[in-house]
Amino acid sequence: MGAFGLGGYALVCAYFIAGSAVTKVKMKQKQAEGIAEARGGRRGPGSVWGSGAAGMLCAILALSAITPIPLDAWRLGFVASFCSKLSDTTASEIGKAYGKTTYMSTPPFKLVPRGTEGAVSLEGTIAGIAISAAFAALAMAVGQLRTIEGVGICVVAAFIATSFESMLGALVQGKRGFDWLTNDVVNIIQITLAAAIAIGLGAM
Repeated sequence: MGAFGLGGYALVCAYFIAGSAVTKVKMKQKQAEGIAEARGGRRGPGSVWGSGAAGMLCAILALSAITPIPLDAWRLGFVASFCSKLSDTTASEIGKAYGKTTYMSTPPFKLVPRGTEGAVSLEGTIAGIAISAAFAALAMAVGQLRTIEGVGICVVAAFIATSFESMLGALVQGKRGFDWLTNDVVNIIQITLAAAIAIGLGAM
């Protein structure tokens, strides 16, 4: 709120509400299949960092005098980071609930069961893109994005970062020697990448 005002704070609240709600979609079915989020979807401290670290960094840097980057650029990164995480959560949860055909996100793109780490589905991907667009539109409505181009930049940045997160999960997460690469660490990488891409595209 100190960096981006009430509109920025409202977006964080909207992210929390939407992300929590989508986790509950067909929860009983996902629990029966063993692919539901632990603790009924309730998140711990690690998930908070995995969702908000990049947005918080953008807010801190926006308040700092040590960077020449304008405030609107940090707003763009802030919004894109939450677009990306909400898109990722939605794609995963809708894919688990409704995905009919699920592929690994890396070659040879083999068919895998729903809920497999690094897997994607058409249903989940479409839902993820749609919710990131809706969130970016909300950001414009509350004054965090100035133009429709900003909305597009956030959606593109979110899609690229979410796709990267899926590939990273498929390639190395949980593999020998990568025990440190937990889901929360992967999420921090993802949202930081989304913010960086958005800021870079906005500067072009």
